[in-house]
Amino acid sequence: MKKFFLIFFISFSLTANNDTNLANKNILFVGNSYLYYNDSLHNHVKRMAVERFPSYEEKFIYKSSTIGGARSWHHNFEHLLESKNIGVDESFDLLILQGGSAEPLSETSRVRFQNTVKEVNKIAKKHGTKLVLYMTHAYVPPDKRYEDNMINKISSLYVNAGKANNVEVIPVGIGFENAYKENPNIRLHNIDGTHPSLLGTYLAACIVYGVLYDDSPIGINYNYYGKVSDQERIFIQKIAHETISNF
Repeated sequence: MKKFFLIFFISFSLTANNDTNLANKNILFVGNSYLYYNDSLHNHVKRMAVERFPSYEEKFIYKSSTIGGARSWHHNFEHLLESKNIGVDESFDLLILQGGSAEPLSETSRVRFQNTVKEVNKIAKKHGTKLVLYMTHAYVPPDKRYEDNMINKISSLYVNAGKANNVEVIPVGIGFENAYKENPNIRLHNIDGTHPSLLGTYLAACIVYGVLYDDSPIGINYNYYGKVSDQERIFIQKIAHETISNF
């Protein structure tokens, strides 16, 4: 009995300690409609985080600033990172930046994206905020901009920008590719071939959650109030876990 109690006490203490030291509580998402579709990505990630870290439900502050069709350089980062401008008393721990979906497609926009990341990283550091890059997914038909292996252009742009500025990359786009390879019939895109479907947003949320909290999304019960089936939830969480592990 004493041995059992000791093991339980140690286990409880470690869990409590990890919970006490939880990082990334105040988070700002910046992007475009890729983020705000399907009840907004930040809401899904927060619900997952609250499930795993329930004592932080009142402490998590997730904000999202999105402009339809925006490129990475269309946002006023100085204004947004002065957190009181958007109703947040404390500085943001993280800024998650999602670039425009077409930015990887031309040399001009690629260079401008890289320059923007460099500048935004400086602004974020000034405010005590860590920058993280959200890798977008590729187009699929019927989007006219679709091209084979577009993910290669996307991933190289984000990975290179991340390395050049020493910032982390969330491999959402690679997760989409991995899911389609394993299950070609899954629908991660909306009918327009560019925006995420609900399952696409759910996959993105699992990957973002896993990266932010260094915690596998496998086993999370959250299913958007029954709109994601158990079969879909289990498959998507597996893809998210493998994507993060292999990135």
